[in-house]
Amino acid sequence: MSEQKDPEEFYAKLRSQLYDTALWPSVYLYKFIVPTSDDKIVGIENIFDNMGAVITTKKSRKGNYTSVSVNVKMQDPDSVIDKYKEVAEKIEGVISL
Repeated sequence: MSEQKDPEEFYAKLRSQLYDTALWPSVYLYKFIVPTSDDKIVGIENIFDNMGAVITTKKSRKGNYTSVSVNVKMQDPDSVIDKYKEVAEKIEGVISL
């Protein structure tokens, strides 16, 4: 049997944890893994454009995947979750950590 997670349940739990662990607005660190492709990396960079984000990338040992870290000041947990949803919607094959 495969276990599938309900995204809305995941986001509700994340929202609660974010409210409990940080004072808002706060700097938040996003981490994504994407198949190595300039289009996918630029796509993530464009989502966080004009937000003052510090974005770093690192290729996997074999170069098949790239981790993208985004350090950015967010206003509240809902805005954090909105960005996760936007990345998942626009970037095919992304894994959010």
